[in-house]
Amino acid sequence: MKFLFDDPAFDYQALRTAGYADYGGAQLGEVVAVASRIPDGDTEAWRREWSRLAAHAHGLGDAARREQRPVDARSALLRAHNYYRTAEFFQREDQQDAEALRLMGLSRETFADAAALMARPPRPVRIPYEGTSLPGYLYRVDDSDEPRPLVVHHGGIDSTLEEGYFFVAAAALARGYHCLCFEGPGQGSVLREQGLVFRPDWERVVTPVVDHALSLPGIDAGRVVLVGTSLGGLLAVRAAAFEHRLAGCVAHDAVWQLGDVVALPPFVLEWVEQGCDDFADPVMWGIAAQQTFTRWLLRQALWTFGASTPARLLRTLPAFGLSEVIGRVRCPVLVLDAEEDMFFAGLEHAKKVFTGLNSPKQLHVFTADEGGGAHCHSGAMRVFHDRLFAWLGETLGHGGRAAA
Repeated sequence: MKFLFDDPAFDYQALRTAGYADYGGAQLGEVVAVASRIPDGDTEAWRREWSRLAAHAHGLGDAARREQRPVDARSALLRAHNYYRTAEFFQREDQQDAEALRLMGLSRETFADAAALMARPPRPVRIPYEGTSLPGYLYRVDDSDEPRPLVVHHGGIDSTLEEGYFFVAAAALARGYHCLCFEGPGQGSVLREQGLVFRPDWERVVTPVVDHALSLPGIDAGRVVLVGTSLGGLLAVRAAAFEHRLAGCVAHDAVWQLGDVVALPPFVLEWVEQGCDDFADPVMWGIAAQQTFTRWLLRQALWTFGASTPARLLRTLPAFGLSEVIGRVRCPVLVLDAEEDMFFAGLEHAKKVFTGLNSPKQLHVFTADEGGGAHCHSGAMRVFHDRLFAWLGETLGHGGRAAA
């Protein structure tokens, strides 16, 4: 399903950005206007034009704050946050690029400013983790000690902590769920500022988060659910195989094995297996350079998995899989899939995850006809939330009513 660009990577990222309009993170007219000024595949124009739009929205927000118009300020700052994140997205040539760091800093800053203007501002938290801490936002329906179910959310290979508001938190609050969003190794500021990369034993990340969650007042210890988005769908199911305090797990969307995602000629894979990196690496760089998406994905994966070369990355990926642990999952699992997923279409990841589970399970495939066929149902957040919270209500026995 084409949205605004012929380039698939540009088109999907524009859809992702526009989709957050449901919860105040974009204006469709602004997205269409900025897309009209960006040639397909021109990453410099992408950065420039989204940056300009972000700065414009940021200015509107600052003016509204000075004039004591909090509703307008919050709206503009939420959009600025999302546009700054989008502007930075394809900046992967240099991990310490000053402009990329500036944009992501502004993205986090404008979200924090917008969050402070919400009816019930979320609380920034630091979750103890292996001698350091992980950042999070705790979104509460109210401040009472009445036990409520908690949705814990983390993203994937390129998600940010703040994006969790649009993915899950805003919808959770509207239905009477508390929500704890966090970043783990390989993600957001944990990667950029602490240098921690992805690890396959994600239960070592989730267990400290659950420990922290259960120490909070007003959390129903028997109704804590983990939602993992994109690559997070694999990581969340992996964590659920070992963290048995979870009352449920959602793979949004399901991933079975990271190594299966890599499409390369057989001879390249043989070179990697034989340790012929001097032959394999130039070929993989050449293949990646042919498309915006593959060029971005290779650089992003090298960074987030802590691999110095493409061949070393390929030897890292097989550790990220579910085949050896999925039988240990005890809690109910919602397995989600997207008909036109640009990452996993045709690979039957969701079917493999669903088949491998021995616990109570449900599989749902979002289609292009209903508008939810893109990766993680970008552009159809309301459709996704309808299915997610219907399942949560059935699984947890929660009526979905927020506090008055």
